[in-house]
Amino acid sequence: MISANGITLRFGKKALFEDVSIKFTEGNCYGIIGANGAGKSTFLKILSGQLEPTNGSVSITPGQRLSVLEQDHNKYDDQVVLDAVMQGNARLFEIMREKEAIYAKEDFTEADGEKAAELETEFAEMNGWEADSDAAALLNGLGIDTALHYETVGNLSGSDKVKVLLARALFGNPDILLMDEPTNHLDLAAIDWLENWLIDFENTVIVVSHDRYFLNKVCTAIADVDYNKIQLYSGNYDFWYESSQLMVRQMKEANRKKEEKIKELQEFIQRFSANASKSKQATSRKRALEKIELDDIKPSSRKYPYIDFRPDREIGNDVLMVENLSKTIDGVKVLDNVSFVLNRNDKVAFVGADEFAKTTLFKILMGEMEPDSGSYKWGVTTSQAYFPKDNSSEFKSDLKIYDWLQGYSPIKDITYVRGFLGRMLFAGEDGEKKVRVLSGGEKVRCMLSKMMISGANVLVFDEPTNHLDMESITALNQGMIKYPGVILFACRDHQLVQTTANRIIEIVNGNIIDKITTYDEYLASDEMAMKRQVYTADVEESEEEDAE
Repeated sequence: MISANGITLRFGKKALFEDVSIKFTEGNCYGIIGANGAGKSTFLKILSGQLEPTNGSVSITPGQRLSVLEQDHNKYDDQVVLDAVMQGNARLFEIMREKEAIYAKEDFTEADGEKAAELETEFAEMNGWEADSDAAALLNGLGIDTALHYETVGNLSGSDKVKVLLARALFGNPDILLMDEPTNHLDLAAIDWLENWLIDFENTVIVVSHDRYFLNKVCTAIADVDYNKIQLYSGNYDFWYESSQLMVRQMKEANRKKEEKIKELQEFIQRFSANASKSKQATSRKRALEKIELDDIKPSSRKYPYIDFRPDREIGNDVLMVENLSKTIDGVKVLDNVSFVLNRNDKVAFVGADEFAKTTLFKILMGEMEPDSGSYKWGVTTSQAYFPKDNSSEFKSDLKIYDWLQGYSPIKDITYVRGFLGRMLFAGEDGEKKVRVLSGGEKVRCMLSKMMISGANVLVFDEPTNHLDMESITALNQGMIKYPGVILFACRDHQLVQTTANRIIEIVNGNIIDKITTYDEYLASDEMAMKRQVYTADVEESEEEDAE
């Protein structure tokens, strides 16, 4: 068990937390939620000992091991992948190295033998003989091929480095597991594997995440960070949402009834306070009035943008035809004779582990990259708006947000432009910020404003939920669902994919699997079942090789 006792954290005069006390018990997975800036990641740092609170303390059951998902993706670049994972259990890895050093001695003494025996006993108690195979199974589960296990971490791609850090955190059955946004940079298959791993995990998990589906699937409790406090709710994210909304509705209804009672008492007092025969009753009602207190309903720190994509013209029957597109980059065939046709009602989710292939396809379709061969043709009635994965080139100027968006607006009236920014929570002085200094989340909201103001009838999104808080993701999800045009998108948010897409295209080794279906139906399909069987066989084969 890990508990926070009277935690207060102040930055100058501002309090991020005020006298927070909460216990996290064994066998539960706690989702930490709250608006951006509410202090979710900061609270995890306090629990892990990386940050000292102004007041209060953190206590952990003696003897329990705490593991933290680290955020520095390049920290272990000089380590062999398997070693980097096994170092997640520092004591076990220390024993392994001590044993190796003792057995490598040429002048092996009796004292060395006794020390080695002690280490072997402790090693066996920690399931050390399964360490290699356990680490390999975690890596395979997250999608890192066995051939990469003996490479140095620095040779891996950015997304694979994230998987190594995650495997490191999970390794060795920690008693307490702290994870900040573990699904970031993971493909949907790896997220699915992690969800199932956490469901089977019997110890304590505390996780910060903006992924609603993930929180619903793995969490047994929700810790809501708001009003400088942390309120604990039993159940998953949906249960928290319903409970919190119900609580607010009940408080508002209670206040309404109290206000009606107050008005009734005030009217009686006003009518009869000067009436001698009614004076006692009026006095009694004054006392009753003084006892009525309205519930203090604080405004939440959560703010929901309003995302509404409205095409200027209706789309025709001819949307997009892609024929035999191929592209090789750095000797790797990223796209291999890809062909498909889009229809006017399609909302297509591009899925699969190869993020680079999806990004490459989108860049080609948006004219930012030329294919090696093949062709594509947009219908004459189409107009496209594009959300690139890397939007940094859009924000290198010293323009203010209003001026930046006005440059993309077909209507140059500043009031018109301010309306779009206001929907995205850039009100008043916020619109005066220079785009160069915006945060990641602010840049995403600017890009969404640009797409809304374009009036396009085809939207192309490459990982739009990166850097967004849960409120903004929810608003984007709703905007995509009600959009009457065509959407092509890649996204790691399971719920957004499931509720938006009516067609799934998976890119596998440069080729595509194309299905008219929802995402959940696709995951349950025969093709995915066969892929899982092949994957399971690969994992079992690697475990057998490690055992030998």
